[in-house]
Amino acid sequence: MVDLAFKTLWYDKTRFGITVAGVAFAVTLVLVQVGLFFGLLDNATVTIDHMPADLWITPHNTPNIDFAQTFAETNVYRVRSVPGVARADNLIVAFIPMNLPNGAKESTLCYAMEDFKRWGFPWHVVDGNLGQLTEGPYLMMDESSRRRFGPFETGQYREMLGQRFKIIGKTREARSFTTTPICFVDTKWVQQIVVEQRNKAAYIVARLAPEADVGAVKAEIRRRLPFNDVYTKEEWSQRSRNYWITSTGLGLNISVTVVLGILVGIVVVAQTLYASTMEHLKEYGTVKAIGGSNWDIYQILFRQAGIAAVVGFVLALGPSFAMGPIMGRLDLKLIISPVLLGIVFAGTLAFCLASAAFSFRKVAGIDPAIVFRG
Repeated sequence: MVDLAFKTLWYDKTRFGITVAGVAFAVTLVLVQVGLFFGLLDNATVTIDHMPADLWITPHNTPNIDFAQTFAETNVYRVRSVPGVARADNLIVAFIPMNLPNGAKESTLCYAMEDFKRWGFPWHVVDGNLGQLTEGPYLMMDESSRRRFGPFETGQYREMLGQRFKIIGKTREARSFTTTPICFVDTKWVQQIVVEQRNKAAYIVARLAPEADVGAVKAEIRRRLPFNDVYTKEEWSQRSRNYWITSTGLGLNISVTVVLGILVGIVVVAQTLYASTMEHLKEYGTVKAIGGSNWDIYQILFRQAGIAAVVGFVLALGPSFAMGPIMGRLDLKLIISPVLLGIVFAGTLAFCLASAAFSFRKVAGIDPAIVFRG
């Protein structure tokens, strides 16, 4: 049966090629779209995921890390006094306009702390020393800023709200969902140039002692700061992702694209398998004439669909992974994980097998006597 299934497909190489190409196109579309989706979500929470904090204390009902509100910076002392908190510091996240050398003005997303080095944040410094940020009006810019801000080098200056800042280093991988370039500045300088940030903080990040009970610490912080919310790193990361999925329609757009990709695959496979079935009715009639059942013929169709699914999926891997470097040059991130590959392969196999079912009705009505007709 395996040989008959393959030989029937291979008999018409052009039709087999069209079938495989349709499957490969559908799989590539799904992998690239879902991979970009995961890449965008990763950008949305990349700073949360790399900040070595166990708890995030945020203003009440803050939707995600980029759209921060403020509260009194003295709240950090209440958090530090909670049993089980090993360290807690304020974090400012604010959009600040930056004057560029070409005369344009662009917004940058500034992260400000009193001691970046102690937190090991930002996590990927390719040039410069985090400890120097406390020594003056200095900043570090992420390399992804080049796309919006143009080329820059360590030692150059940029102006924000009338204050000149010296670029003392570069970071990598610090990107935001909004594509606004991220920079890192000491707290006192952000509070000096942005009136709304004076004596304020956007978040408090806390690291717990090894023996601390996370639930008990969260409850005590909520008691002491009733107008703030308290999240674990995982909870805050998920909340930020959920905001972009639901409020921007991103989840719906990706779902529509995936459904369209699946429909393309189903239509192509169903149409070609049905056409192949119609052309080989006598061969299937022969199977029945020698004692085969409808189930035997169904297995042939299933195997044909399975072959198309496997070959199409394998062919889709090349262009899908080749899109990664291309997207990288556009400052987009394509994440195709082993889990995603497994799910897409299972889905590809499922929709190809489902496509084979369109030929079942025609096969079930085959009369074995067709073999003896002219």
